[in-house]
Amino acid sequence: MVRVAPKPPSKEKAQLTFGAAMRGLREERKLTQESLAERADLHTNYVSSVERGERNVSLYNICRIAFALGVSPSELMESVDPPR
Repeated sequence: MVRVAPKPPSKEKAQLTFGAAMRGLREERKLTQESLAERADLHTNYVSSVERGERNVSLYNICRIAFALGVSPSELMESVDPPR
């Protein structure tokens, strides 16, 4: 029996999923986009565009956002690649 490897999510789906997870964590912590941006040393417009799935976020910015949210980068990325 041939095993077919699962396909990774599309770029658009990955960005939307990451943005939604980031927004959820931000809202759980009762942070505004402005306060998260300040903590992560990013611009508010950047945070907003990431949450809307418009940005392909760099590893460095994922680390900055995770630190600002008080989670590990891997926890922030979990939603993009759910367990199999």
